[in-house]
Amino acid sequence: MSTETLERVLAEHPFFKHLQRPYLELLAECASRVRFNAGEVIFRESEPANLFYVIRRGKVAVETFAPNRGPIIIQTIGEEGLLGWSWLIPPYRRRFDARAVELTWVIALDGERLREMCEKDHDFGYELMKRVADIMDQRLQATRLQLLDVYDGVRS
Repeated sequence: MSTETLERVLAEHPFFKHLQRPYLELLAECASRVRFNAGEVIFRESEPANLFYVIRRGKVAVETFAPNRGPIIIQTIGEEGLLGWSWLIPPYRRRFDARAVELTWVIALDGERLREMCEKDHDFGYELMKRVADIMDQRLQATRLQLLDVYDGVRS
């Protein structure tokens, strides 16, 4: 896939909507298209976090491992979702496991290069950080609701 095509794909994604063209060009320079088969592990907890994923098609389960229970799905992320913000937050290590639930196509962005770009252009870095913080807030709220459901089930 050409850089121009990747730039267009990123520009159409809700996370990057209204991002200035020079920033989209920077993002496209460190992007590549990747495919994961159903059941394939995308990353594991504690691994270095060097990639950030934009889900184009498919579904990904974000999981954690619980002793005596095995993997527990925290959240399932579908099309137009984002996966992995640990590339932006020191110590740049994964906090969860991620596994493709079905055939999944993503745009993978090089987190190391993105960090370098953020350091060179603080306006770009701030714009990216605001967008990632919004996604983190949405995930935190979804987790909160999930915990309330679990707590309610325990009380019943």
